[in-house]
Amino acid sequence: MWSQETPTAAVLIIGNEILSGQVQDANLVYIATRLSELGIRLKETRMVEDVEEDMIEAVLALSKRYTHVFTTGGIGPTHDDITAVTMAKAFGRPLCCSLEALARLMARYPNPQAPEALTRMTVMPVGAALIDNTVSAAPGFQLENVFVLAGIPSIAKAMFEACVPRLTKGPARHVREVVGEVIEGAIAQGLEDLDAAFPGIEIGSYPYWYSETNHGVRVIIKGLRLDEVEAVEAKIISLMDAHPGYWAAARREP
Repeated sequence: MWSQETPTAAVLIIGNEILSGQVQDANLVYIATRLSELGIRLKETRMVEDVEEDMIEAVLALSKRYTHVFTTGGIGPTHDDITAVTMAKAFGRPLCCSLEALARLMARYPNPQAPEALTRMTVMPVGAALIDNTVSAAPGFQLENVFVLAGIPSIAKAMFEACVPRLTKGPARHVREVVGEVIEGAIAQGLEDLDAAFPGIEIGSYPYWYSETNHGVRVIIKGLRLDEVEAVEAKIISLMDAHPGYWAAARREP
């Protein structure tokens, strides 16, 4: 489980192409995993179209509720990249051309084929702090507790890592994973009993089914106290071991 003092986060995924199914989101898993490693609890994820009113409503609601908000998408050079303009409106800031962002881009692309498009990616709210982009140089930006990242996965990852020193972090949780070829229902009552007995531990059960002969369940155990995590892990192994077909327990610590 998380403590009451744990910093929280939300992710706002922006883009018509995501909601239409034309593009699959590849950023959420990475961001969620890294937040957990940093002791930050991801509490909510939203997806919105490239519609100004919807974006404003979502980002303001999330920024008031959570310690950090991460947006992905909509900061490129095309007509439908409206995230910078929308964030400026949401927080009542005028727009400006960031000379620092422009300098970074010109250093990377001294003879751009589309200088106007390059310049568009330097327009952001006044007072925004730049987020480094080690992949393609065009920076994201931070406005209050909102971190505006690109949608391209490799760039989003680089930008997120650049944000890490600025984030409020919590204590890291210990994680164990137990995998067995057992039917989930066979251990369901045992897991429920453990959940009640160890209120400080989060137990997640995830069945998988690849074929009639290759199926089972993954149980993820998370907690702040290593002794409790390991105690629950041992009990789950015993639960699985009591059933025919149990084959292994895999352990991991991030």
